[in-house]
Amino acid sequence: MSWGRRLLRVASLAAALGLWQLLTSLDVTLWLRFEQFPTVGEVAAALADRLGTGAYWQDLGHSLRRIAVGFVLAAVLGVAAGTAVARSRWAADLLGPLVEVARPVPAIALVPVAILLLPTNEQGIVFITFTAAFFPVLVSTRHAVRALAPAWEEAVLTMGGGRLRVLFSVVLPGALPGIFGGLSVGIGVSWICVISAEMISGEYGVGYRTWQDYTVVDYPGVFVGMATIGALGWLTSTAVEVLGGRVTAWLPRPAARGAAGPARVPGGAPAAAFRRTPVPAPAPLAEKEPVS
Repeated sequence: MSWGRRLLRVASLAAALGLWQLLTSLDVTLWLRFEQFPTVGEVAAALADRLGTGAYWQDLGHSLRRIAVGFVLAAVLGVAAGTAVARSRWAADLLGPLVEVARPVPAIALVPVAILLLPTNEQGIVFITFTAAFFPVLVSTRHAVRALAPAWEEAVLTMGGGRLRVLFSVVLPGALPGIFGGLSVGIGVSWICVISAEMISGEYGVGYRTWQDYTVVDYPGVFVGMATIGALGWLTSTAVEVLGGRVTAWLPRPAARGAAGPARVPGGAPAAAFRRTPVPAPAPLAEKEPVS
């Protein structure tokens, strides 16, 4: 990313904070009421105070642990279930109806189920986090696996490879971009649901502390919690995207816009010199039905 783009992003954030400070310091009341909002300075002072307390870091650790456990479980089971549904008719017939019935139910609506089903609130919050991420990962994996070109699988089978070889050499590597798309969506939804679950039934965590600040009318503390949630969500989503970029680094990347000069191939010659006849673009691949 160029320095100009970085400066533009910083400037947009600074402009939003400046507008917030202006509206709240002047107690602007039009249709929206800013007179009760804390200023940027008050929120920054509250954040500085919280950073020096053990309770803040304890809440941070609890929320991160719940996200890590629930998200890792959702990633493993979601990829496995999505691959099975895409590759096997038996799995599609057995799991498909259950997935389609349960998927529209918001994960936060399962809080009463978690309270009744699981022995502790901690396990219930992890369950909510897992459920929130599981379905985006499963659906993305299913679509990515079904959209793979059959030629690669047929090539492996022709050379004597078995189903496991096809799975680990063709299916999973080819579906990685779609899988990481689901993981990126899942981590964001997980944060939404874990914070909501902590507000409802938690004893520790960023969501619990934010709700407690609201009940005692500590509005700067509420905004500290919101800023913390936003920062944690951004950091974890960025980590997933960076990991996805590294894992799929072998894939061809589109050329950057505005790049100077023609594309070149190894050896220094322009790529256009090797292009004899135009090659038509392949038609979009339709999703395949499960094979067995």
